[in-house]
Amino acid sequence: MPSNFDPSQIPLVPIVFWIMTLFTVGGAIGVVSSKKLFHSGLYLVLSFFGVAGYYVLLSAGFMAVVQLMVYVGAIAILILFAVMFSRRPMAAESQANRQWWLGLPLMLVLFVVLVVTVGSVAWPVSGAEPTADTVQQLGVAFLGSYLIPFEVVSVLLSVALIGAIILARGKVEGEETN
Repeated sequence: MPSNFDPSQIPLVPIVFWIMTLFTVGGAIGVVSSKKLFHSGLYLVLSFFGVAGYYVLLSAGFMAVVQLMVYVGAIAILILFAVMFSRRPMAAESQANRQWWLGLPLMLVLFVVLVVTVGSVAWPVSGAEPTADTVQQLGVAFLGSYLIPFEVVSVLLSVALIGAIILARGKVEGEETN
């Protein structure tokens, strides 16, 4: 009995799109619904991975790598380290918000407005190729006119993280109180 199954007929892009959607939306829901702060940070990493998958589907490989390196590799890991370095117990306090009922209708209204807006706009599609290598243009811009602001932001983020760790850790026995 001959088989009529042809693997090339599997719609791979829609399947990967929905998997990335599950990662992104599931991670975002996990961030706001998890009772443990460390688990919320891990869900944030999952959501960032989903967004990187969207960039891969859009053939924006550079943006996918930037998403992985900057958001997953730097920001989410810094958040997790800040949570782990704080000396408070991670599961001591519940993160439950008693005002969730106020946020739910606002979220539904925002969702409806976004769906109506996206559905009513005629989005232009261009088949034109980029005129030059965009990665090279970004590299020249970062190492040229945007080098100083880029470095200032990196120092500012480092100082903010150090300050957050110092504020979160509290005093230990033996430390002087001023």
